[in-house]
Amino acid sequence: MVERRVLMIAYHFPPLKGSSGILRTLHFVRDLPRFGWQPMVLSAHPRAYEACSEELLAEVPAQVLVNRAFALDARRHLSLWRRYPGWLARPDRWTSWLLGAIPRGWLLIRRQRPAVLWSTYPIPSAHLIGYWLARLSGLPWVADFRDPMAHDGYPEDAQTWQSFLRTEQRVFARADLAVFATPGAAALYRTRYPTAAARIHVVENGYDEASFADLGQPELAPLLASKRVLLHSGIVYPAWRNPEALFAALRSLLNSQPELAQRCVLRFRAPVHDAFIATLRERYDLQEQVEILPALPYRAALAEMLRADGLLLMQSADCNAQIPAKFYEYLRASRPICALTDPAGDTATAMRAAGLPHIAALDDAAQIAITLQDFLRSMDAGTAPVAKPEVVSAAARSERARELAHLLDGLHQRAVKPNRKTSIAATRGKEEESHELADLSD
Repeated sequence: MVERRVLMIAYHFPPLKGSSGILRTLHFVRDLPRFGWQPMVLSAHPRAYEACSEELLAEVPAQVLVNRAFALDARRHLSLWRRYPGWLARPDRWTSWLLGAIPRGWLLIRRQRPAVLWSTYPIPSAHLIGYWLARLSGLPWVADFRDPMAHDGYPEDAQTWQSFLRTEQRVFARADLAVFATPGAAALYRTRYPTAAARIHVVENGYDEASFADLGQPELAPLLASKRVLLHSGIVYPAWRNPEALFAALRSLLNSQPELAQRCVLRFRAPVHDAFIATLRERYDLQEQVEILPALPYRAALAEMLRADGLLLMQSADCNAQIPAKFYEYLRASRPICALTDPAGDTATAMRAAGLPHIAALDDAAQIAITLQDFLRSMDAGTAPVAKPEVVSAAARSERARELAHLLDGLHQRAVKPNRKTSIAATRGKEEESHELADLSD
């Protein structure tokens, strides 16, 4: 198979610590060569990262060229007495990355001759870099959005929201393909940009089979011998994963069934917002039933999932077009899953497709109490369902890389046709004219 190169523009890449977006890019980088694509990475200098870890650096293949361009964090590097002008952080705090990444990316294109460009959100600056490099080089460009950018209530600041919107408008004026991680996000953007509907595709998140295989056959003894452990692994966002209704439901169940206190524990692993959860725990008098524990190394966190009695997902209705990346690792762990999410959202749809029925709205304490009680009873009886094997196998990151490679193949085949640039100019020229950049970062 002829090997072609793809230049991947990603802020979220090792040694950055603490974002699930790192794994999406990292595993594309690892798996794409199996399908005839050799990645090169254009990332940011580690000084721009708030926290670093060398844990995942060893997983970057030695043959992958990684360039780390100049970048600063406006909040940490450009503030005076912890204050800085808002324009320095629009569309995001790392907009200075453009100053280093555009010339570095142009040099890489000249020297390494990639066939396709690929950039990934969740910081808009990555797409602005992709936009400029696509304009300068004429190369086909895939914009990996993952989740929606500008949507109801996010970003909260009106000027930042407008900056997000302008960025995505420029992306859709130029990008050959836009990729989202959920069907709901793709549908939202097909409605928002109907002329680009045919260019919008879905490549979901997934799990890394090698990371689970490296665990060997872990001891599957329960995490606690005397109690069921319902585990939530990962960040608890106060706005979008608020467990207050869950705590109210658990308190209601404990009031009517005091013996439940000896049967179950809610464990929050690495929730980040520890104080927020601790306040709710105290408010509902759940000190004995709710654990708040620090982060574990990645594989240790996976091993904990394998040993949990049940796994907990939380997602508000504001995020119906998103699926927590942790969901796919939960699938692979083959443990019962309880999802507190809007039954009409993408997360609930994915649960049902996997054969997992325990779903309740995150803000409905009464329904959560009913669902939680049924979930615990089914675990006690040994009848709690786990994900269908065929759904689990389809969610492997290697399969997602195959899907991305298929999109890259199609782009490359069209790009080698002699009239590609003429075609792009004819179909998108007017659209792009309306979104000319006044400067690099606006």
